[in-house]
Amino acid sequence: MSESRPVVITLDGPAASGKSSVAKAVALELKIPFISSGLLYRAAAKLVVDSSTNPDSEADILKTLAQHNIQLRTTATGENLIFDAEQDLTNQLHTEDIDNNASKVAKHPEVRNWVNARLQDITGDLVIDGRDMGHVVFPDASHKFYLTATAEVRALRRLGERSAELEEITQAIIERDKRDAKQLEPAKDAIHIDTSELTLDEVIAKVLGYIKGNAKDD
Repeated sequence: MSESRPVVITLDGPAASGKSSVAKAVALELKIPFISSGLLYRAAAKLVVDSSTNPDSEADILKTLAQHNIQLRTTATGENLIFDAEQDLTNQLHTEDIDNNASKVAKHPEVRNWVNARLQDITGDLVIDGRDMGHVVFPDASHKFYLTATAEVRALRRLGERSAELEEITQAIIERDKRDAKQLEPAKDAIHIDTSELTLDEVIAKVLGYIKGNAKDD
């Protein structure tokens, strides 16, 4: 894709709304890189957990982050990898403990700045998912989307990924939404898509339709 400025497509929304799956598929279709911003928050959460850092202390978290060299790397197949120097942490970032602590560390403005600075260093065309993407990190993005779904639907999507029961996962999602409320504010010019009753392919088609200029509103 070629324009006078890079093509940046942001997908914001709450946990398990389908952001990552949709963003990855859209990037693949458009043949541009996919970036998962949430992995950087998960990396920060892992460092906090591993070092027994207080997740409520912004100063302590920043000290812990300063002791590590966290990098987000992309692969030719669209995967995102998180490294601490040369140690691959990617497969250690999706646990219930990391889920809980990621939103705790993300509430701190300077931790968000730490993440955002790394994202803004990425140049060129990209599709990126997360929170704050269209509103704060890439306010001039070419296309902005905000995906959402009911807490119950999002919990069902997580059911096979976590060891907890459905009711427990639903409550955890509701609590996380409350903690993430500030970051979940959508950009004013974002296109909202409720994915509750849509298949993944249907959501992908909707997003691509808007990007390519042939979307049809229901």
